Amino acid sequence: MANANLAPASVNHAHTVLAVTLVAFALLSVLFLLQENGLLLNAQAAHYLHELTHDGRHALGVPCH
Repeated sequence: MANANLAPASVNHAHTVLAVTLVAFALLSVLFLLQENGLLLNAQAAHYLHELTHDGRHALGVPCH
């Protein structure tokens, strides 16, 4: 009965896949916010994103100019 409280392997696998997916999404989001250079956004939207995150970039030590 020592194994009665263990989750099935498929649940552990699902949690691992979910965790890896969330970490990848978070890292890509940070990359997008810090380095977006017009590849995904038009000039006006990129400028708005730049101004929105400008101070945050400098607070994190990321130069943007």
